[in-house]
Amino acid sequence: MTKSILVVDDNSVVRHSLRRIFEGHSGWQVCGEAVDGVDAVEKARELTPDLIVLDLAMPRMNGLEAARALRSFMPSVPLILFTVFGNTPQTTKEAREVGITNVVSKADGAEGLVSTIQAAFDRPN
Repeated sequence: MTKSILVVDDNSVVRHSLRRIFEGHSGWQVCGEAVDGVDAVEKARELTPDLIVLDLAMPRMNGLEAARALRSFMPSVPLILFTVFGNTPQTTKEAREVGITNVVSKADGAEGLVSTIQAAFDRPN
Protein backbone atom coordinates (compact mmCIF):
# COMPACT_ATOMS: atom_id res chain seq x y z
CA MET A 1 0.00 0.00 0.00
CA THR A 2 1.35 3.43 -0.97
CA LYS A 3 2.07 5.85 1.87
CA SER A 4 1.45 9.55 1.30
CA ILE A 5 3.74 12.33 2.56
CA LEU A 6 3.09 16.06 2.88
CA VAL A 7 6.31 18.10 2.54
CA VAL A 8 6.34 21.46 4.35
CA ASP A 9 9.24 23.86 3.81
CA ASP A 10 9.43 27.51 2.77
CA ASN A 11 12.35 26.73 0.45
CA SER A 12 11.17 25.46 -2.94
CA VAL A 13 14.51 23.77 -3.67
CA VAL A 14 14.21 21.71 -0.46
CA ARG A 15 10.57 20.80 -1.21
CA HIS A 16 11.33 19.69 -4.76
CA SER A 17 14.46 17.78 -3.72
CA LEU A 18 12.55 15.90 -1.03
CA ARG A 19 9.75 15.14 -3.48
CA ARG A 20 12.26 13.55 -5.90
CA ILE A 21 13.87 11.51 -3.11
CA PHE A 22 10.59 10.32 -1.60
CA GLU A 23 8.97 9.46 -4.91
CA GLY A 24 12.07 7.43 -5.81
CA HIS A 25 11.31 5.26 -2.79
CA SER A 26 9.02 2.33 -3.55
CA GLY A 27 5.64 2.65 -1.85
CA TRP A 28 5.88 6.36 -1.07
CA GLN A 29 4.25 9.31 -2.81
CA VAL A 30 4.21 13.02 -2.07
CA CYS A 31 0.56 14.02 -1.86
CA GLY A 32 1.35 17.72 -1.60
CA GLU A 33 3.74 20.51 -0.71
CA ALA A 34 3.16 23.43 1.66
CA VAL A 35 5.13 26.67 1.93
CA ASP A 36 4.52 27.38 5.64
CA GLY A 37 2.61 26.14 8.67
CA VAL A 38 -0.69 27.77 7.72
CA ASP A 39 -0.53 26.15 4.28
CA ALA A 40 0.44 22.84 5.93
CA VAL A 41 -2.64 22.79 8.17
CA GLU A 42 -4.93 23.58 5.24
CA LYS A 43 -3.35 20.95 2.98
CA ALA A 44 -3.27 18.31 5.72
CA ARG A 45 -7.03 18.72 6.24
CA GLU A 46 -7.61 18.39 2.50
CA LEU A 47 -5.11 15.62 1.66
CA THR A 48 -5.01 13.52 4.89
CA PRO A 49 -1.39 12.38 4.48
CA ASP A 50 0.07 9.35 6.23
CA LEU A 51 3.10 11.39 7.40
CA ILE A 52 4.15 15.06 7.42
CA VAL A 53 7.70 16.43 7.14
CA LEU A 54 7.90 19.93 8.66
CA ASP A 55 10.60 22.58 8.54
CA LEU A 56 11.06 24.56 11.77
CA ALA A 57 11.73 28.14 10.64
CA MET A 58 8.96 29.29 8.28
CA PRO A 59 6.95 32.49 7.85
CA ARG A 60 3.38 32.94 9.15
CA MET A 61 3.45 29.74 11.28
CA ASN A 62 6.60 27.80 12.17
CA GLY A 63 6.90 24.01 12.34
CA LEU A 64 6.24 23.77 16.08
CA GLU A 65 3.09 25.89 15.85
CA ALA A 66 1.93 23.86 12.85
CA ALA A 67 2.57 20.60 14.73
CA ARG A 68 0.41 21.78 17.61
CA ALA A 69 -2.44 22.61 15.19
CA LEU A 70 -2.00 19.34 13.24
CA ARG A 71 -2.11 17.25 16.43
CA SER A 72 -5.56 18.66 17.23
CA PHE A 73 -7.11 16.86 14.25
CA MET A 74 -4.45 14.29 13.25
CA PRO A 75 -3.37 12.76 16.56
CA SER A 76 -1.79 9.60 15.12
CA VAL A 77 -0.07 10.91 11.97
CA PRO A 78 3.74 10.91 12.37
CA LEU A 79 5.22 14.42 12.25
CA ILE A 80 8.92 14.67 11.38
CA LEU A 81 10.73 17.96 12.05
CA PHE A 82 13.49 18.36 9.42
CA THR A 83 15.48 21.39 10.50
CA VAL A 84 18.75 23.19 9.87
CA PHE A 85 18.81 24.00 13.59
CA GLY A 86 19.76 20.40 14.30
CA ASN A 87 18.68 17.78 16.72
CA THR A 88 19.65 19.70 19.88
CA PRO A 89 18.23 18.80 23.29
CA GLN A 90 16.25 22.09 23.39
CA THR A 91 14.78 21.60 19.89
CA THR A 92 13.91 17.99 20.67
CA LYS A 93 12.26 18.96 23.98
CA GLU A 94 10.15 21.70 22.33
CA ALA A 95 9.27 19.35 19.46
CA ARG A 96 8.12 16.56 21.78
CA GLU A 97 5.96 18.99 23.76
CA VAL A 98 3.91 19.82 20.64
CA GLY A 99 3.65 16.26 19.35
CA ILE A 100 6.53 15.94 16.90
CA THR A 101 7.37 12.25 16.42
CA ASN A 102 11.05 12.69 15.45
CA VAL A 103 13.56 15.48 14.84
CA VAL A 104 16.09 15.11 12.01
CA SER A 105 18.86 17.61 11.33
CA LYS A 106 19.21 18.79 7.74
CA ALA A 107 22.95 18.28 8.34
CA ASP A 108 22.19 14.53 8.46
CA GLY A 109 20.94 14.80 4.90
CA ALA A 110 18.22 12.92 3.12
CA GLU A 111 19.54 9.54 4.29
CA GLY A 112 18.75 10.32 7.91
CA LEU A 113 15.32 11.62 6.97
CA VAL A 114 14.49 8.62 4.78
CA SER A 115 15.47 6.13 7.49
CA THR A 116 13.41 8.06 10.07
CA ILE A 117 10.38 8.06 7.76
CA GLN A 118 10.78 4.34 7.05
CA ALA A 119 10.94 3.62 10.78
CA ALA A 120 7.77 5.68 11.34
CA PHE A 121 5.95 3.76 8.60
CA ASP A 122 7.18 0.41 9.98
CA ARG A 123 5.95 1.22 13.50
CA PRO A 124 2.64 -0.47 14.32
CA ASN A 125 -0.20 1.98 14.92
